Amino acid sequence: MIDVDADGVVEFTRELVRVPSTNDPGRRERAAAELVAARMRAWGWEPAWYEVEPDRPNVVAVVEGGGGDGPTLMFEGHTDVVTEGDLSEWSVDPFGGEIRDGRLWGRGSADMKSGLAATLYATRALQLAGPFPGRIKVCALADEEGLMIGAHHFVAEGLAADVDGAIVAEPEAGEICAVAKGALRLRVDLTGRMAHGAMPGHGRNPVAAVGPLLVGLRELQDELQRRHPAHEHLGEVYVTPTVLRAGAPEQVNVIPATASVFVDVRTLPGVEHKDLTGRVAALAARDGITAEVSVLVDRPPVDVPPSEPVVAALAAAHRAVTGEEPVYGGVPGSTDGTVLTHWGGVPSVVYGPGGKWIAHQADEYVEIEEIVRCTRVFAEAARRFLTGDY
Repeated sequence: MIDVDADGVVEFTRELVRVPSTNDPGRRERAAAELVAARMRAWGWEPAWYEVEPDRPNVVAVVEGGGGDGPTLMFEGHTDVVTEGDLSEWSVDPFGGEIRDGRLWGRGSADMKSGLAATLYATRALQLAGPFPGRIKVCALADEEGLMIGAHHFVAEGLAADVDGAIVAEPEAGEICAVAKGALRLRVDLTGRMAHGAMPGHGRNPVAAVGPLLVGLRELQDELQRRHPAHEHLGEVYVTPTVLRAGAPEQVNVIPATASVFVDVRTLPGVEHKDLTGRVAALAARDGITAEVSVLVDRPPVDVPPSEPVVAALAAAHRAVTGEEPVYGGVPGSTDGTVLTHWGGVPSVVYGPGGKWIAHQADEYVEIEEIVRCTRVFAEAARRFLTGDY
């Protein structure tokens, strides 16, 4: 096995957790990105800095193996975390990086600063172990928790063009996740005609059209679930209305001119997003009410076969390091890997330290043992991918 700096990767994770790089104005990712870049420079790497938006940088370092020509592996993690929420729900300081009971606690400990740290330390371990063919591109990107502007910028800059495979270090509790659900978020704006509540015949009420739309969305979900049976790793297709807006409590006697319904659609491989958008638009327009559907987010499903080299190398590494057969799973949401695969053409797989369901919760934590184990798996996966030993 490749020797990794177990104490170093845990301590660096603590340093990252202590930086409140939340995905909200005022805190952002800059300080965490600077910490990553400083560690890279301390090892003699030359990180490139891409200012995607003010205080929202991507940091990318290319580590050449020195062992001749070979493929390019990408390790990817994000520097942003969700906000800590209600502090009264926490039993620890969200940004304290406390270690207790064999766990490292704090916001981003699992999602995904431990995974990001593991990618850096795995790459450094492989570099110190001696020459290897090809190269590793170590990437710390911004805004995964939002619109994924960091990943989109990475692809738009052409930085994915030479990448042959990507390992995304999100928390998956030891599962190898080469499939991920798609996400399609829609805004439906219904427009009628304003009128007095006592004289509804003089207007067209968009609120009355919301009810049939909601029923139609449920029927659409039922139809999609019949046509696309539950995926073994991803479950069912879901069409979920999440936000309703219309009128104002101060004017209960007024029929509003507009109403809006926001819809969160989660899809499986084989479900075409373009067709869904048209179906929702058709459901919304009725009884003289016009409807406009806007696509807020469009992230297609990911379906990378287990035989793909980056997946096979990761599975072989997991087996070699843990002595256990790999368990395959799926990502219930979407990750930067979605962008890398669908817009960058890069086969991606998700695997990293931390529980699959702990992300975004109070008292977030990661097992210390998992951080070290994943670092070893990443180092071995990189070696196998770059040498073809899978």
